[in-house]
Amino acid sequence: MNKELIKDIKELLSVPRKIVITTHYKPDADALGSSLAMYSYLIKKGHDVIVITPSDYPWFLSWMVGNDKVLIYDAEKERSLNNTIKAFNNAEIIFCLDFSVMERVQDLRGILEKAPGIKILIDHHLEPQHFAKYEMWDTTAAATAELVYDFITAMGDEDKIDIPIAECIYAGIMTDTGSFRFPNTTAKVHLIIAALIAKGINNFKIHSLVYDNNSEDRLRFIGYSLSEKLRILKDKKTAYFCITAEELKKFKSKTGDTEGLVNYALSIEGINFAALLIERPDAIKLSFRSRGEFSVNEFARKYFEGGGHRNAAGGTSNLTITETENKFIDILKHTNIA
Repeated sequence: MNKELIKDIKELLSVPRKIVITTHYKPDADALGSSLAMYSYLIKKGHDVIVITPSDYPWFLSWMVGNDKVLIYDAEKERSLNNTIKAFNNAEIIFCLDFSVMERVQDLRGILEKAPGIKILIDHHLEPQHFAKYEMWDTTAAATAELVYDFITAMGDEDKIDIPIAECIYAGIMTDTGSFRFPNTTAKVHLIIAALIAKGINNFKIHSLVYDNNSEDRLRFIGYSLSEKLRILKDKKTAYFCITAEELKKFKSKTGDTEGLVNYALSIEGINFAALLIERPDAIKLSFRSRGEFSVNEFARKYFEGGGHRNAAGGTSNLTITETENKFIDILKHTNIA
């Protein structure tokens, strides 16, 4: 990490500060793990810290230490709105983790943009907007949690990484590397994981808490999606799911229940591009995954107001679910998927 940047941040954190940590809408394990690892670290340093998320997050992440202290922003609830505005307005420092474009915080954007505190960005996604005063931005990192680990060690505080902090970092890296099977699983990742395990974490337990904690409804939803909703376009090496709000309701879907579904489509032999289209109350949400050189980041940015990484990205559509599916299919007709 940049030595001058770390020197400046060390100086900023040399006295107790009021700090807000925030992340993207619908936080995943990397977003929440990074945020709560940073939260516990800064608390240890003597700061007044609060984590604010733009929305709820998967229930299977609630084991993370600090989860009970998270303020979930909800503009429709007066108390949540007022507490969020107050926290951001009073914050001297705002850590922005696992996102680098303001659109990713959705309704929280206006409050975040107006907040007077010094913004520090830590992220690994492509094409940032450069809205923060300080940036620890590295697209070669497997996860933002990896960068949080780098930050803490660069601050000279590796000894402050206790088991709760290590567990949060481990969960973030584990999920963003697909349990260490994606191409972003570097030698450095394995060295960090080894250091975390040496701290005393139970890696088997963390994996089970995240991946082996399904409800009956979620498993039935996955089974239904695979048998009834999977569409394969062999000539385009593409497979996708299109899930309606009615179907989500039928299976009592909760936040996080659709996570990983798109990966089933990508696991099919001969498929290089997979997509998941989900009808949400505010818009159609899209998740994209790919193999090889086909950039879903470029695809999402060009057609669906999104972005992310070369092989994993997301987007949004304000059309109906049927119109979005038709648009997606029409785009594929003119897209070369190697």
